[in-house]
Amino acid sequence: MNARFVPSRRWGIASFVALAVVVAVVLVPAARTALLGAAGRALVADDPIEPADIIVVTVDAGAAGLLEAADLVQDGTATRAALFDEPPDSADRELQRRLPSYEDTNAVAARELKALGVESVEYIPAAVSGTTDEGLVFAEWCRRNGFRSVVVVSASDHSRRVRRVLHRSMKGQSTKIMVRSARFSPFKADRWWETRAGTRSEVIELEKLLLDVLRHPLS
Repeated sequence: MNARFVPSRRWGIASFVALAVVVAVVLVPAARTALLGAAGRALVADDPIEPADIIVVTVDAGAAGLLEAADLVQDGTATRAALFDEPPDSADRELQRRLPSYEDTNAVAARELKALGVESVEYIPAAVSGTTDEGLVFAEWCRRNGFRSVVVVSASDHSRRVRRVLHRSMKGQSTKIMVRSARFSPFKADRWWETRAGTRSEVIELEKLLLDVLRHPLS
């Protein structure tokens, strides 16, 4: 069998199942809301939160992730937070050249966290291009720093897949990982079908989650 065919076939299966689930729950009149809500909640993971060494905000979490991290610090979960260090692109570099006061995404996020009461903000020093990369970089960073426990804040619709990726990446390490979905994320699990953006997020993320399950059934 052509080795390149297998991932493609798995993606096709994941896409078909995701679309079939969405179509089925839309067409079934009885218990429609309950079924749609269950499909939305399948994307969301929220672990019990305990005191941790640090709080990490994933790249996808956006402003909602910053708010969640700040609230966790205010609640005493941790005293510091970390962001993935996204390198500046060509536009950032040109703006920095023309405008000495220009702040890139990382600088703005750090400033906003500090304004929200997070006094200690650090960067995870590596560029990431997706959730899998995020998991690998995160695992090495935890190992290097000897963290005992970390709270990871993710966008709500990515949170279950993020947890699966992190648990695989951290296999063999003793660091306890707790995933928290950002409460202010635009995706609302119990009414995602009411907006075009919510429907798009549900279909795309359900495909990705199903593909991850097919590739790594024991995660």
